[in-house]
Amino acid sequence: MNKRAVGSEYELKAAQYLESQGYKILHKNFRCRFGEIDLIGKSDGYLCFIEVKYRSGIQHGFPSEAVDNRKIRRIVRSALTYLHYNNLPEDTPCRFDIVEILDKDYSLIKNAFEGIL
Repeated sequence: MNKRAVGSEYELKAAQYLESQGYKILHKNFRCRFGEIDLIGKSDGYLCFIEVKYRSGIQHGFPSEAVDNRKIRRIVRSALTYLHYNNLPEDTPCRFDIVEILDKDYSLIKNAFEGIL
């Protein structure tokens, strides 16, 4: 299985996990010129932009450690584009979450980073 297929499989599993945690998934794989957001959902009154990271082991660190400053900037710019495309005000309550999948264990990191460019 190639990396894209593996990524798609774990994004689907992450969406199911989030729904079991009370999230309502609105979009999957939102793409724009700045990048991609894996999942967009609603939870606790927030519009959540969710990055999904999977690793089979910790040989190369925890999955969430792969979300570096460059990746954060791309996600934030993509989130602003999503707000614009959907005519949502920039002061919409938003949060950036990470679903970390390590082998078969799922962790949800709410408000994993700030939406600052």
